[in-house]
Amino acid sequence: MSLKVAIIGAGGRMGAANIRAVAGHDGTELVAAIERAGSDRIGRDAGTLAGLEALGVAVTSDLDAALEAADALIDFTAPAASVALAREAARRGLIHVIGTTGCSAEDDAAIAEAGRAGARIVKSGNMSLGVNLLANLVRQAARALDVGFDIEILEMHHRHKVDAPSGTAILLGEAAAEGRGIALAESRVAGRDGHTGPRPEGSIGFAVLRGGSVVGEHAAIFAGPSERITLSHSAEDRAIFANGAIAAALWARDKAPGLYSMADVLGLSS
Repeated sequence: MSLKVAIIGAGGRMGAANIRAVAGHDGTELVAAIERAGSDRIGRDAGTLAGLEALGVAVTSDLDAALEAADALIDFTAPAASVALAREAARRGLIHVIGTTGCSAEDDAAIAEAGRAGARIVKSGNMSLGVNLLANLVRQAARALDVGFDIEILEMHHRHKVDAPSGTAILLGEAAAEGRGIALAESRVAGRDGHTGPRPEGSIGFAVLRGGSVVGEHAAIFAGPSERITLSHSAEDRAIFANGAIAAALWARDKAPGLYSMADVLGLSS
């Protein structure tokens, strides 16, 4: 039986990518496409909105009715919306795939609580299968290389992205910190400007670039004495995030309520 999926934020770029991915996957069925009240997308067919043939699913702002028909919701929206949706998913026992970035510690705690309360949540700063494999490699490299190798996370995104560093950059930084056995919050360095002094030993630096239409470029650089290792990933199409979200939703179908990551989906959890 196909997994019945509701797409949140159907009118955005990721919403359209998610609609196309769900419509093109044999194991999923699009049953709802949701936008905020007042959007000019309300009432339009989700398929034509995403550049496909009509799918017979009209975009709606009626969340209750939409979720009544769904087994899972895919959500690349904003932190406050994702927290509210996680609580709804818990109340209804739904699968909730969260690709939202920019969440605070309080947001993450609320989402984790929703997992304990009955939702099956898969949350990641990046839903790409390749990026999550990269994070695993970064973790291994940080574990193997001593503090003589400085770690820098470099990322570039399109000019419209509102959070920095990106959720993916933070995902890679957390992987590096975990490999080193340290807390990212205590070792993170970002926004260097002016006379900063020498680089603190053991710190994890972030560099952020914004411009044009770049989907996503990420690199973890390990700079040691007389040698440098770079692990990188280039996103060429938002379809990779949508396909990863579908993989996460299908994986979560037979799982107990809780909060999971893409590392769990890929079998990479240590």
